[in-house]
Amino acid sequence: MKAHEAVMEWVTEELRSGRLHIGDHLPGERALAEALQVSRSSLREALRVLEALGTIRTATGSGPRSGTIITASPEQALTLALNLQLATSQVEHHHVYEMRLLLESWAAEHSDPARGDWEQAGLLLDRMDDPDLPVEKFLPLDAEFHVLLSRAANNPLTSTLMDALRVSIADHTLQRAQALPDWARTAERLRAEHRGILESLRDGDRDTAVERIRAHIRGYYFETAR
Repeated sequence: MKAHEAVMEWVTEELRSGRLHIGDHLPGERALAEALQVSRSSLREALRVLEALGTIRTATGSGPRSGTIITASPEQALTLALNLQLATSQVEHHHVYEMRLLLESWAAEHSDPARGDWEQAGLLLDRMDDPDLPVEKFLPLDAEFHVLLSRAANNPLTSTLMDALRVSIADHTLQRAQALPDWARTAERLRAEHRGILESLRDGDRDTAVERIRAHIRGYYFETAR
């Protein structure tokens, strides 16, 4: 077993047993290396891998935020994997479209109005209503809005996947949007569609929400696919 696998297995077991929680500090480097029977150089390498995966965060200095802390940010690892797929041209525009349809339609179908942060969603839409908002600022707010809506389905894997996808395709999405002949008209349509989706989810009308989300994603895909 590789060093980072041994550390990951130990962290997983400690979290599962309740002996460690998100936000807790890992033992010191020396103590952890001895406990896991790995060299300190191997342990440092393992910690670098785990930090890249979003499992831990390390910070130098003193105080409660220093040291190695359990963070468990799975979207960071997923983002890295998706970025590699995009970089090697294994993921194409229609793949993103299909994944968005799958995730967001499911999230809308299982949305619980009581769990949605509709106030925050409305604030994001208010910020997007600015007609002078440039496309490079509109799109991150748009993506954040969609991720926020997905959380009402109370499935952390769905929202985590969407968050990772949002970060990974940001440059790709911007390039597609900048190539549109009339972004202002597109943005106006997207704003109206966003309001309709939010209204349906907030009212608990799942069927209409699913229809609106699918039409929203499909319409934008075919527009940018040209």
